Amino acid sequence: MHGPPLVGWLLVALCAATGAYCLLSVRAGAAGERRAARGDALMGLGMAVMAVPAATLDTRPWGAPLFAVVFATGGLRALLLARERAEAHHLHHAVGAFAMVYMALAMSGTPVGGHAGASHEPAGTPLLTGLLLVYFAVYVVRAVAGLVPVMAGPSGEAAWADSPPRPGWQWRPELTNACRLTMGIGMLAMLLTL
Repeated sequence: MHGPPLVGWLLVALCAATGAYCLLSVRAGAAGERRAARGDALMGLGMAVMAVPAATLDTRPWGAPLFAVVFATGGLRALLLARERAEAHHLHHAVGAFAMVYMALAMSGTPVGGHAGASHEPAGTPLLTGLLLVYFAVYVVRAVAGLVPVMAGPSGEAAWADSPPRPGWQWRPELTNACRLTMGIGMLAMLLTL
């Protein structure tokens, strides 16, 4: 990632923790929840690798093509799953994966240790970057809304909008929503560095 190294390392830590939690969540829940957790884990761990500051790890010339292939494959798989199962989170995974392809290819042409703004020209297409920023900003706002309890249950505990509570920490709707919120904020931060 190009930009301030501190921001890059914070994104690495957040995205790696999110990806690790999602990997642990793959073992819990129904089949659809496990598929979603696998997609979230791929996105979180991939974002962590892409967020490593460019001055620390120069991935040229192999980084951009490798990231593009991995995320394009994940995006195509998500599109196929969305078509077969009509689950909305697969479309979001596809948008996220293709945004990662776009960022990898756009950032591949920028100088190491600097950012695209050093030459006063943005990396990537400003219109596409703007559309992705709007998409992920709306996604973040919706994810925040998913963290707010809908109503209190009979025992005074919050009842969550997405699903009933389950035992264990591996699959908790509020943690899953917090992870998705973290990844949405990470995508916004990464897009802003283009």
